[in-house]
Amino acid sequence: MAEVCPVCGLPKELCVCQELERQQARIVVRLEMRKFKKPTTLIEGIDSKRIDQQELARTMKRKLACGGSAKDGTIVLQGDQRQRAREILIAQGFDGSSIEVQ
Repeated sequence: MAEVCPVCGLPKELCVCQELERQQARIVVRLEMRKFKKPTTLIEGIDSKRIDQQELARTMKRKLACGGSAKDGTIVLQGDQRQRAREILIAQGFDGSSIEVQ
C-alpha cells in the first residue's frame, strides 16, 4: 500500500506539499561577523519540519565549497556566501522574490 502524506492526504508520489512550502517560504539571508572578525552567512526562515534542512545545508556546503551546519531552523555557512546562497536556493526551487538578502 502506498504511503500517504499526513499534510495533504495524497499519496507520496502525488504530494506537492514540499513544492508549495518552497514557494511560500520567506527566507532571510544575512551576514554576521563572529569572533575574530570572521564573516558567517545565516539563512533563516526555512521550515525544518517540512523541508529537510540537513540535506539542503549539505548541498549548499558542497556547492559553495565551505563549512557550516544546520540547527534550530538556521543554516550557518562559513564566509560571505550571500549572493551565491541565494542563487542555489532559487535553483533548489525556492521563489526568488521571497528571498531577502541583507
